[in-house]
Amino acid sequence: MTKILLHGACGRMGHMIADLAEKDPDVEITAGVDAFGSTFGTFPVVASLEDVTQDADVVIDFSNAKAADTLLDYCAEHALPVVLCTTGLSDAQLAHVQAVSERTAVLRSANMSVGINLLLSLLGEAAPKLAAAGFDCEIVEKHHNQKLDAPSGTAVALADAVNESLGGDYEYICDRQTRRQERPVKEIGIASVRGGTIPGDHDVIFAGEDEVITFSHRAYSRAIFGKGALAAAKFLKGRPAGLYTMQDVLQ
Repeated sequence: MTKILLHGACGRMGHMIADLAEKDPDVEITAGVDAFGSTFGTFPVVASLEDVTQDADVVIDFSNAKAADTLLDYCAEHALPVVLCTTGLSDAQLAHVQAVSERTAVLRSANMSVGINLLLSLLGEAAPKLAAAGFDCEIVEKHHNQKLDAPSGTAVALADAVNESLGGDYEYICDRQTRRQERPVKEIGIASVRGGTIPGDHDVIFAGEDEVITFSHRAYSRAIFGKGALAAAKFLKGRPAGLYTMQDVLQ
């Protein structure tokens, strides 16, 4: 049994994970944390991490970037593993994640779905061959109208997978409006769409001469992210300090 502290319990993903956990005999949410407060039938929700009195093996975090530093400090102080699902972290916060991973287990992934993480691996294999054949890479991501960050963390992770497989010297461009020039070869364009209730769509487009290859992933429900987070929590329980990803979970 993996005991979970749910950070960001009152958000959409918090509710989703709570529902999924009720159906999973291998996990138990012992407490939730959310500044906006709420009530769940199966576990208490408090406003601050300092108010938590229940035991937990792992934290699952689906809150927001503003709360990340406080959570990371708490996990480091209590040697509590954390599945960090919040996106939009700054460079300073990413450095904080790295530092905390030296004191406790941290699993950070831009996207918790199995499909996206398989796609990351496929891109690492395909991109060098396509680039050598003269294909350009563009990424289009679509999300609901309540998403705060753009481009999405998943889109950046997809771009990173392509870039790293090509030597790491490609530039990411999210706005071409202010310039008038031909597209440089070593560039990855990322476009963001926000509207409605789209859970998450990502297209990685390789455009060559007279042909286009597109790798697509469609999320039809946020449940895929919740299932991935629960799998990550089970994986992280009892792990030594270090920085992990969903690639480690899927091995």
